[in-house]
Amino acid sequence: QVQLVESGGGLVQAGGSLRLSCAASGHTFSSYVMGWFRQAPGNEREFVAAISWRGNTEYVDSVKGRFTASRDNAKNTVYLQMNSLKPEDTAVYYCAIKLLYSVLFRSPGEYDYWGQGTQVTVSS
Repeated sequence: QVQLVESGGGLVQAGGSLRLSCAASGHTFSSYVMGWFRQAPGNEREFVAAISWRGNTEYVDSVKGRFTASRDNAKNTVYLQMNSLKPEDTAVYYCAIKLLYSVLFRSPGEYDYWGQGTQVTVSS
């Protein structure tokens, strides 16, 4: 059973930075796509970024130039470095994995397993 454990959320002032981590276990991760999503109260879960096991990345326009996804395949861990945070980035952030694919899916329904979520709050 694949498990994803997120960490790194918290409270930060606007303009600050946070780095989220998502550690995966329970599978041999030879090829995968890891997606980052977020959900604010009253909103649908939205795509933020995705990274493949090869290191290919994709971002939603609102975070381009501010957020960077990376991975450490040896540690089965992916990261989301978030800089220049804005109050509108406030949400619960989730990582999710799609196994045995390299396509950078944006739809939450494409992903196989999800983490528990971590709260990111950006104060103005």
